[in-house]
This record gives sequence, C-alpha cells and structure tokens, in this order.
Amino acid sequence: MLAVTFINTASAAPPEAKPLWPDGAPHAVGTEESDIPTLRHYPAEPGNGAAVIICPGGGYGVLAYDHEGHQVAQFLASRGVTAFVLRYRHSPSYRHPVPLQDAQRAIRHVRHHAKQLGVDPQRIGIMGFSAGGHLASTAATHFDSGHADAADPVDRVGCRPDFAVLCYPVISMTESWGHRGSRNNLLGDRANDEELAKSLSNDQQVTKETPRTFLFHTAQDRGVPVENSLAFYRALMKHGVPGELHVYQHGPHGVGLAHGDPVLSTWPERLIEWMRGSNLLSGVERAGVTGTIALDGEPLGWGTVSFESSKADGKWQPSGWAMVRNGKFSIAAPDGPGLGEHRVRITNWGAVKPLPTIEKATEISSSLQVNIAAGKNDFSFELTK
Repeated sequence: MLAVTFINTASAAPPEAKPLWPDGAPHAVGTEESDIPTLRHYPAEPGNGAAVIICPGGGYGVLAYDHEGHQVAQFLASRGVTAFVLRYRHSPSYRHPVPLQDAQRAIRHVRHHAKQLGVDPQRIGIMGFSAGGHLASTAATHFDSGHADAADPVDRVGCRPDFAVLCYPVISMTESWGHRGSRNNLLGDRANDEELAKSLSNDQQVTKETPRTFLFHTAQDRGVPVENSLAFYRALMKHGVPGELHVYQHGPHGVGLAHGDPVLSTWPERLIEWMRGSNLLSGVERAGVTGTIALDGEPLGWGTVSFESSKADGKWQPSGWAMVRNGKFSIAAPDGPGLGEHRVRITNWGAVKPLPTIEKATEISSSLQVNIAAGKNDFSFELTK
C-alpha cells in the first residue's frame, strides 16, 4: 500500500484585481465580475524595470487563470520582471473587438503609470497562452500611438507592446491548423466572415513595426498545432523582426510552466535568457565592438571573445559575443555589450584543419577588463600562453 501525504501549499492571497476602467468598461453588458476587465499586479523585488502583461488562455470562452496566469506571474516576478495578469472579457457575452480593447487598455495603463509601478515605459511586453496567445499576437500587430484628444489620459498613451511572448498560441483564424473554437467564440455571429477572420490571422498582419517576439510550442500539440508558431515566426523573419522560436518534441497542449517535466519546464529560463540577450532586462545602451587578438605574436586563428558586465547588477545586462577568425572579431551595436566595465573572455578553438591542433578549447584571457563607451570601441589584445 502506498501512503500519500498531501501538503497544504496555500500561500498568501493573490494581489488585488483592479479594474482597468474604474468608472466602468466600455461595451459592458452587466456588472458581474465577468463584465469587469482587471489587472493583478505582481511586483518584482528587486525589479529590473521590465514588465509583462499576461493573457491566460481558454479558447475565448474561459480563462486558465492559475497555470497560465498567476503561476507565470509569480515566476516572472522571481526573475526581476514585474508581471500583470489580465482578466479580459470573452464569450458568450463579449466578442471581437472587446478582448483586444481590454489588452490594449492594459498596455496603456501600465505605460501611463510606469513610474508609480517601477517599470520602464519602453520595456513593456505582452504574453499569452493558447487563445491568450492569439490575443497577445493581435495586440502585437494591431496597435496605435494613442488618442491625443481623449478625455482619459490613459487613452492618450500608445498601446504598442515593446515585445511579445507567445506560448503555444492560436495564430491563424483561416487555416485548417488554426483553432475553430477560438474563432467561433471570438467572432460569434460573424464567425463566417472570411475578411474579418483574415484580419485576425496574425501571421498575415506582421510588419516591420511588429515588436520582437519569443515563441514556444510543442510538436505534439494537437489542440493548437505547432504550425501556428511556425507561421508567425516565418512572418517575423520575412519582415526583419527579431524573434526566437523554441519547439519541444514532447508535450500536449496547455502545459503552462510544465512543472515536473525535466525538459519542457526549461522553457521559462529560455525566455529569461532571450529577454536578457534582447536587452529587455536592463535597457542599458549597447555599443559596437571590433578588434584584433594575437596569441604569442600570431593572430588567433579560431576562437571566441565575450564581454560580460562587471557591475553588481550586471546579470541583467546583455553580453557581447563574437567568433574570432584570423585574429579579428566584430560585434554590431544591436548585439553588443552595454556601456561600462566588462570582463573579457577569450577562448582558443585551435585551427580549421583536418586534425586536432590543440588538446582542448581553452580560455586564454586572464583578468582582462575593458570599458565599453558609447559609439565605436576598438581593442587590440596581445596574449601569451
């Protein structure tokens, strides 16, 4: 007989849900909880200035608030990212464009109150799961710069997110690999309007103005096939928008943080790494770096060089990394390190020959420090074995 002891994991009450429109939401059909779009604020202590608004999934018919909202917000806050969980309106009482209006209002609200919330108004992202991923991708492709003549100061603020995070998202409303249930719930009696469905098939709405995007999916997802993420990623690449896509071989639809799966549960850390590399965790100015590296008087044939911040809060800053060939390296400013003091790490890879030329890849720099300044940085490193 196997005895199982259940541990009470209840913790402090979640943050208070605050209405997005204190005086009542537009298009509200009642005064019930489901008629009031809200945000819950999960402050990061200490925070790094980044913020993410999370849209739980549920096919535009329900909200998976726990595992695609509350738990995700707790994770992000533990990594220095201030999080907000959006309770948006959905069917059967609300159809398009109401969910989008709720998401746009959430972005405007956080940006308008950025100083009070301790976030950078230029590092506000939107994140969504499944149908919430559709909503997040819609917010990332349908936005405006604000309404200057609006009576409400929140509505004068732009609603373009600075980045998007799409987790096994619904993307297409027209393809066979889309999600018909989400289409029906979102569009209601207009579900057969092909032009409207096309306008909300967000792989077709990507432009060069679409914000950088992180996507995560599983190949075994039968609820929302991986083709949705593949299509959005292809559209990003077509328009020159920075993006990163992770497809895991195993896992069903709706995995959330995938607690307990030793492989799938790594995706949240991949997200944090992407955010750091995209300079979303610090906002520090980046600079380009070029230079030469010689070992014992000869150009380093093949290797790498990296620049890592020496600051106390440097873990949030992006590093700069390049391959070295024939003693030369170059890092463009968009991929470069932030300004300030940096440790330099240089690794010798040996040579490009049909036989081993060194015993193993070896770090050959020792206590190198440089200051990265605004503009162009050019260094010459002379090393000895």
